[in-house]
Amino acid sequence: MKTIYSLKRFWIILPAVLLLASCQSAPDTPAPGATLYTVRDLMDEDPKGVLRQVADLGYVNIEATNYADGKFYGMEPTAFKEYLESLGLVPMSVHQGGVTLENADQMIADSKAAGFRYFVIPIPPMGHFKFDPQTRTMSMSEDVEEVTHIINTVGEKCKAAGLQLLYHNHDFEFKENAAGVVPMDYFLEHTDPEVVNFQMDLYWVTRAGADPLEYFEKYPGRFKSWHLKDMDSQGRFAPVGTGSIDFKRILAKSGQAGLEYYIVEQDMTFDGMQPLEAIRISFGNLEELGLR
Repeated sequence: MKTIYSLKRFWIILPAVLLLASCQSAPDTPAPGATLYTVRDLMDEDPKGVLRQVADLGYVNIEATNYADGKFYGMEPTAFKEYLESLGLVPMSVHQGGVTLENADQMIADSKAAGFRYFVIPIPPMGHFKFDPQTRTMSMSEDVEEVTHIINTVGEKCKAAGLQLLYHNHDFEFKENAAGVVPMDYFLEHTDPEVVNFQMDLYWVTRAGADPLEYFEKYPGRFKSWHLKDMDSQGRFAPVGTGSIDFKRILAKSGQAGLEYYIVEQDMTFDGMQPLEAIRISFGNLEELGLR
C-alpha cells in the first residue's frame, strides 16, 4: 500500500515539477529600454527632469548618447549612475561616437564608472564615413580593414575593463562600397566574437533592404542588442507598432540572434509629435509584441 501511495503522490506532483522546470529554463524577457537620443534636445535643457519622465513612462534600461569632458549629460560618471539608480533606471549601454584609439581608455573607464554594461560604437570611428547634408545620407569610406582593426582593438580594451563592445549599424553598412565590399559582412567575418558584437537597428537594416533573419541565421548569437523603431508609409521614423516593420517575425528569432536587451528609439518625430509622446506610444505597443 505504501508503494502505491508513493506512486500516486509522484504522478500528482510531476506536472508541477515539470512546469517549474520549464519556467526556470525559459529566457527572461528583457526589461523595456529607451535611448536618450530620442529626447536629446530635452536632455540638454533638463536632464534630471527628463530622466524622471522616462522612468515614469515605465522604461527601465537606459542608453546614453551624450558624453563630453568626462561627464554624462553634465554629470560625473558616479553621480549619473547614482541618479539613474534613484529613479529605478539601469545604465545599460552608451553610444560613444567620438571614440578613437587615443581616447578609448578614458571613455571606457568613465563608462564603467557610470555603471554601463555595453560600450556601443554608433558610427564608423575616427571619421571613416561621410555625411551628405543635402540628402541627409551617410556613406562609408573604403578602408573597411582599418575600421575593423579599430573596432577589434577597442573591443579588446572593453573586455579587459569588463564591458561588452557593440557596433551599431545604419543602412550604409549593408551596401557595397566602391570596392564591392559590404561593410557589415566584412565586420562580422573579421571581428572576434569574444570582444566585438552588434547592436542591430531594425529600422536601418530594413531601410537598406536587408533581412535581419538572414543575418541571424548566418551569424547566430552576434546581435546582442536591437534598436526598435518603426517605419511609416513615407519611410520615416515612427513609434514602434505604428508602421510597416514586422517585429513579431523578427522577435521570433531573438534567441538565434543572441538578443540580450532592446532599446526603443526614434531619431526624429514628425507632424507635430513630441519625442516623449513618441516613446510613450512605443512603450504602449511593446506589450502586444510580448516585450513587457
